[in-house]
Amino acid sequence: SSGINAEYGDIYGEAAKLVPDDSELLHNQGVCLVYLRDYGKAEDCFKKALSFQKTEHSFSQLGKMHILKGDTDGALSIYKKAVEHFPENSELLSVLGLLYLQIGDTQKAFEHLGNAMTYDTENVKAIMGAGSIIQDHGDYDVALTKYRVAASVTPESHALWNNIGMCFFGKKKFVAAISCLKRAHYLAPFEWRICYNLGLAHLTMQQYASAFHFVSAAINLRPKFAPLFMLLGIALTHLEDPTNAKQAYDQAISIEPDNPITYLNYAIMLFNHGEKSNAAAQYGKFEMYQNKKKGSADPDVSSLVAKLGPILHLGS
Repeated sequence: SSGINAEYGDIYGEAAKLVPDDSELLHNQGVCLVYLRDYGKAEDCFKKALSFQKTEHSFSQLGKMHILKGDTDGALSIYKKAVEHFPENSELLSVLGLLYLQIGDTQKAFEHLGNAMTYDTENVKAIMGAGSIIQDHGDYDVALTKYRVAASVTPESHALWNNIGMCFFGKKKFVAAISCLKRAHYLAPFEWRICYNLGLAHLTMQQYASAFHFVSAAINLRPKFAPLFMLLGIALTHLEDPTNAKQAYDQAISIEPDNPITYLNYAIMLFNHGEKSNAAAQYGKFEMYQNKKKGSADPDVSSLVAKLGPILHLGS
């Protein structure tokens, strides 16, 4: 409790005055101050502790202080120094790798996460981080091999089952994907990303009522995320509710007006319901925003455009 921590904090504070260069005393005083949420003083204690003796736990605590403040650059700098002093510490390596992943430097992230797994093959943080990079590159079988190790250590991790599910989704094994995602959802029913992924998987399987259920649940948890409303629009279209489908698409556009895929799906839905001029207008917006985007279009989008474009240009 905070009373006990305050008492210990005072005791460590008094002791630190008597023995001012004892790094362990300073570290313990810092830990008490963290529990009391006095992060400024705690940070000073960890810095002083490290000035007298470099220890893994003081580096780790000081790094956490910067993460708590949202200071990713500061945290990176601390963990880099920590890894120089303790190059075989799997925990420090894995946090450094995840920080690199956070700033989008996947090469350095993968290098440090790989090193973390070299020193501790069952480090779940490192496995999850490295697995997600491998998964993003489409190497689903390699990612699944990594996740199997993590599953033996933390079988109750919702994030792990979510990632395993999305690996199966990437492999187009949708029944297995839904099964794993449902396990993740059971473990964390209020995690909106899992509901989103379940909605996506059910849509792909053409199970529109189930898709509607999970997408609606995700919207309740994350009401300002535009792609959810686009998925809701698709589900409602297939459930033959065009009025609410239109409202869902309009909501998606009001939140994120520059996503071309929303306009494309909206145009298809309107065209299929005989609203050719409105469909052509939405398709025009799709083309405008698609042309502004850098990089090549998704092949599925390109094939749709090849079929739909000429019809809608004629219809307008």
